[in-house]
Amino acid sequence: MSAPSQTSEIAVPAAAAAQFVPALRNAAAAGLVAFGLCFPIISYHAESNINNELVLIGRWPLSFGVAAIIFAFVFLRQMARADWRIWFDRVGSIAAGGMGGALVQAAREGEGTATPSATRAAFGRYIGPFMLGLVILFPLIALGLLGPSGSLKWINNYGVQILIYVMLGWGLNIVVGLAGLLDLGYVAFYAVGAYSYALLSTTFGLSFWICLPLAGVLAAMWGVILGFPVLRLRGDYLAIVTLAFGEIIRQVLINWVDLTNGYAGISGIPHVSFFGIPFTDDDGFAAIFHLPYTPIYRSIFLFYLILALALLTNFVTIRLRRLPIGRAWEALREDEIACRSLGINTTTTKLTAFALGAMFGGFAGSFFAVRQGFVSPESFTFIESATILAIVVLGGMGSQLGVAIAAAVMIGVPELMRELDWMKRIFGEDFDPTQYRLLLFGAAMVIMMIWKPRGLVSTRLPSVFLKERKAVSGDLVKEGHG
Repeated sequence: MSAPSQTSEIAVPAAAAAQFVPALRNAAAAGLVAFGLCFPIISYHAESNINNELVLIGRWPLSFGVAAIIFAFVFLRQMARADWRIWFDRVGSIAAGGMGGALVQAAREGEGTATPSATRAAFGRYIGPFMLGLVILFPLIALGLLGPSGSLKWINNYGVQILIYVMLGWGLNIVVGLAGLLDLGYVAFYAVGAYSYALLSTTFGLSFWICLPLAGVLAAMWGVILGFPVLRLRGDYLAIVTLAFGEIIRQVLINWVDLTNGYAGISGIPHVSFFGIPFTDDDGFAAIFHLPYTPIYRSIFLFYLILALALLTNFVTIRLRRLPIGRAWEALREDEIACRSLGINTTTTKLTAFALGAMFGGFAGSFFAVRQGFVSPESFTFIESATILAIVVLGGMGSQLGVAIAAAVMIGVPELMRELDWMKRIFGEDFDPTQYRLLLFGAAMVIMMIWKPRGLVSTRLPSVFLKERKAVSGDLVKEGHG
């Protein structure tokens, strides 16, 4: 066994020091930039005094705290990106007399790499059913732990709200993730579904179960109407046109007062019933089943209703992805010219993607209307489209599981911020954590683009496989969509 050389022992700390100084310099620059950006926004807060005059209240500790967090994040990121493999090789060679470096090099080249263990394979196989079972039992668990009054907020604000965005994310995933068509106006189909149910139920007295398919059909029709003008557009141009379409729909809802009631919206929308049994306190669901009346029954029914709609969206998407139309979507996403050369009709391929994505958006919109009992144009702004698109991008375009996880994080975390009243003892009684929702939203986007630019779940199961099904990394397909 050969003794380690003195040169290797000296080179390791020298390499570490060489990476430390640039990382410290870059982190300091990032911290100063963050402090400069915080200066006009966070460092001062305008309040009215007793004379009804605006005065500036300094919040310098908050600005210094934000700058310190940015400094630490950039410094750790720079150090993590340093080439520590050389250091590891040299330490291995010192510890094993040269054998460590050889083992590390062999592992790096893929020699002797072990196959996935049975435990890891079982984890990947059973984690999905376990999570689905946990979601199904969520209302019952919340009801058992918190009671009818305490669980009402959790089922409504977390369960139902998150599942709505999961369904919207899966619907948009057909257009963006599978077909590769960037859509910034998806909230328009959401609005069409909501107003379709609101108008049909209040004007003609139709029930939710009749209006639900009609709302989906009407939203799909508008998806086809949007699809025809954008058949020749891709990329940024497609995004601009879809964004304009979403704003056109919102302006129509605002200005067509005779039909939509403008900014005042439509109220008095009938609530959904349990197959004809209303959730009322006299002769409704509780009285028929001899249960004490509480609003929690309606919330639990709405939870399972949106869960069934979301699972239907997921099932249809997965099945279509394995059919010829799904493979045509993926071919269109990868290369439209090659797709045409294979004899695929790109016109019908794009229109079916827009129509199916819009249909599921219409289903979600009708559920939103029946849940709220009120709709207005203010519920369908561009920020809703941006949120849904961010869920698809952060989760991994084309990944159903990634979209569900991203929706839970993007919608659940802002709701949890409402519970952070204890932070007022640190930053003052005027501190409102919910005001920083968009700040955390942007920070999450930046962190994800740095940490996992292809989304939370970047591996895909191929639509067509030979002999055995193997996951495909996002690095092997165009823009990581596959």
